[in-house]
Amino acid sequence: MNYTPLAWTRPDPSPPPPRWAEEGFLLEIYRNLIYQDRWHMIVDGLWLMLQITAFAAIIGIFLGLMAALMRISRFKVLRGIALTYITVIRGTPMLVQLMIWWFVVFSPLNWPIFLATVIAFGVNSGAYVCEIFRGGIMAVDHGQTEAGRSLGLTSGQNMRLIVLPQATKNSLPTLVNEFITLIKETSLAAFIGVQELTFVANHIRSRTFSGFVPLFAVALVYLSAVMLLTWLMGMVERRLRKSDSR
Repeated sequence: MNYTPLAWTRPDPSPPPPRWAEEGFLLEIYRNLIYQDRWHMIVDGLWLMLQITAFAAIIGIFLGLMAALMRISRFKVLRGIALTYITVIRGTPMLVQLMIWWFVVFSPLNWPIFLATVIAFGVNSGAYVCEIFRGGIMAVDHGQTEAGRSLGLTSGQNMRLIVLPQATKNSLPTLVNEFITLIKETSLAAFIGVQELTFVANHIRSRTFSGFVPLFAVALVYLSAVMLLTWLMGMVERRLRKSDSR
């Protein structure tokens, strides 16, 4: 995906406001959100943030699950690769990783900045998801595995049919917290020029010389997204608890 950078120009001249917004806080709302339909930029930034979060979460779940299986593998080489991945990713700042992916890897190849952002966040999230899944797997009673073997299941079938479903259920609350963190961390993408919510807020602020309304509007959008995800995951957890009690 290609995105045309927003122009950073001199501040707007004071627009003639409508009568309902001639002074005070209403004037600030008009200048920062309504004039020139600037709220559209916030909606576009929200949509981009959701895309980054969704694709990065998919990558993170896949990498995290693969790394978790490698971490509990009998093969020392696989355990070493997974441990190195986790150590490097969790031991370096997300912003530094994002800048390396873009300025060192993707930009010289003229690849899309959106792809660099998704991969950077996905790889970072995968290291944390790995430990979440590993904890969930280790929490499954060993007797479950023994029961599967007694039924003639192979190790792979045991893991796929018995251990992973229970591990996923055990890990769900922690996974939700990781996805909430991922939503908020997407604001770092503004540092490499991705036009997500934080970038848009700074752009509006540069045009109006007013930081209160655009920054608080974006903060409210992030808060709403986090609360919505928390509510949805709460519904899922309640349904899972009901199914367990039957």
